[in-house]
Amino acid sequence: MEVINALGRRKSAIARIYVSEGTGKIIINKKDITEYFPSAILQYVVKQPLNLLDVAEKYDIKVNLDGGGFTGQSQALRLAIARALVKINAEDKKKLKDQGFLTRDSREVERKKPGQPKARRRFQFSKR
Repeated sequence: MEVINALGRRKSAIARIYVSEGTGKIIINKKDITEYFPSAILQYVVKQPLNLLDVAEKYDIKVNLDGGGFTGQSQALRLAIARALVKINAEDKKKLKDQGFLTRDSREVERKKPGQPKARRRFQFSKR
C-alpha cells in the first residue's frame, strides 16, 4: 500500500495526515500521540474512527497539525483519519458517516464588532 494523505479542519485547526501500513503508531508534529495529547479523552476522540473499524493496529499515521487549540486539533485529526480510511476502503464510508465522523463541523468564532467588547456583548447602557 502506498501512502494515503488526507486533510481535516475544525475551527482554525488544520490536520494533514499521511497513512501507511504499520503497527498503529500515531506521530503528531514529530511527537507521539500520548506526548502531544496527554488527555485520555482527546486520544479517544482521535482514535474513534480507527476503533470503529477495528484497524487501530493496522496503520501508521504521521500528522502535521497547525492552528487552533487542542480540542479543535483533535477533532480536525479525527476528520482527517476518517477521510483517509474512506480512501483506503470505500465500503467503510457508511459506517463512518452514520457515526458523524465524515461531517466537517463548520462552526467558527464570530468576529468582534467595533464599539462592543465582544462579538455580541455590548457595553452596559446608562440612561443618565
